[in-house]
Amino acid sequence: MARIVMKFGGTSVANIERIQNVARHVKREVDAGHEVAVVVSAMSGVTNQLVAWCREAMPSYDHREYDAVVASGEQVTSGLLAIALHNLGIDARSYQGWQIALKTDSTHGSARIAEVEGEQIVAGMKKGQVAVIAGFQGVSPDGRISTLGRGGSDTSAVAVAAGVHADRCDIYTDVDGVYTTDPRIVPKARRLDRVAFEEMLEMASLGAKVLQVRSVELAMVHNVRVFVRSSFDAPDAPQVGVGNLPPGTLICDEDEIVEQQVVTGIAYSKDEAQVTLRGVQDKPGVAASLFGPLAEANINVDMIVQNISDDGTTDLTFTVPVADYDHAMALLKSLEKKIGYTKLDGAKDVVKVSVVGIGMRSHAGVAAKAFAALAERGINIRLIATSEIKISVLIDDAYTELAVRTLHSVYGLDQV
Repeated sequence: MARIVMKFGGTSVANIERIQNVARHVKREVDAGHEVAVVVSAMSGVTNQLVAWCREAMPSYDHREYDAVVASGEQVTSGLLAIALHNLGIDARSYQGWQIALKTDSTHGSARIAEVEGEQIVAGMKKGQVAVIAGFQGVSPDGRISTLGRGGSDTSAVAVAAGVHADRCDIYTDVDGVYTTDPRIVPKARRLDRVAFEEMLEMASLGAKVLQVRSVELAMVHNVRVFVRSSFDAPDAPQVGVGNLPPGTLICDEDEIVEQQVVTGIAYSKDEAQVTLRGVQDKPGVAASLFGPLAEANINVDMIVQNISDDGTTDLTFTVPVADYDHAMALLKSLEKKIGYTKLDGAKDVVKVSVVGIGMRSHAGVAAKAFAALAERGINIRLIATSEIKISVLIDDAYTELAVRTLHSVYGLDQV
């Protein structure tokens, strides 16, 4: 017997028929003797409608009231799923975030989780009751409903799993696991049986949409094993996979991965824009005068390269999210005299492609292999950024598919 937290996203609970399907998935785990809690998102499209209504009522709305409105989507789903479980003869009750209680800070609209009081949920589990919890929400220090920002239901599920000391947190989604890369680009992409927390964190932050970055961070900090699987598999399908787990991908500590590949996967992100300042004076404080205002404007800077010339000037190139590109360019133009650059260039037709793998720590030549393979295909590299387990290159977006396929093949990920 295990203690499991099951999480179902918006597409999995999009209508009553799918909610009934989710109920059958839950029943399967209950019948197997497991203690179960379930975290649900709002039905697909509901949150967007609620947000639109808030904006229509008042563009500059009070974020505390916004939270009260948008949190209602998950409340509906949790109640409906509890009803569907009752119909299958399962003892279940719905909980809102404030009832369990999932405590957050006071940043309404994008709150951070401070603590989960899991005693009430655990007490019900031990009696055979299924807790159906509204995801994406908690309670702020002043006792008001708070929401965690878009994608917050994954984070809720991991937090609940940590709070009740679950053996596993199963994230049900519209795909059947984590793949070596996007199967839409590389048909030979393989589903991974296990992925280390650090690898998944890199892949999620680099464009892989299977899991939300904050949920992976939380899972790594609290060592919550996360299992990614499909909600569209039949509830009565054979539950046979690798390591006594159903088909899917286990996100876990690297100690659980016996044989580590050098490279685990290839990720890409089209949410990138390049900014270059030319002729910047090479002197102390220049970088601070540039990146400080960007940070104050909440513009995230990623890849950074600095080239120094013999005439005492330097060129600075970095990337920002595409959504922040126009804001960043306008801000930098306003700082022209203070920074003292001679030219400001930018480009939005770029993509970041990354090679990820914990095995890279102990193997030489991984980067050289990537650069050589891209060069053979005539793909020019604009920027390079590395970490212990990642190599990222910025290239022209026209070469996205070619680059991903090339790197996927060169590291042997096509092999069955």
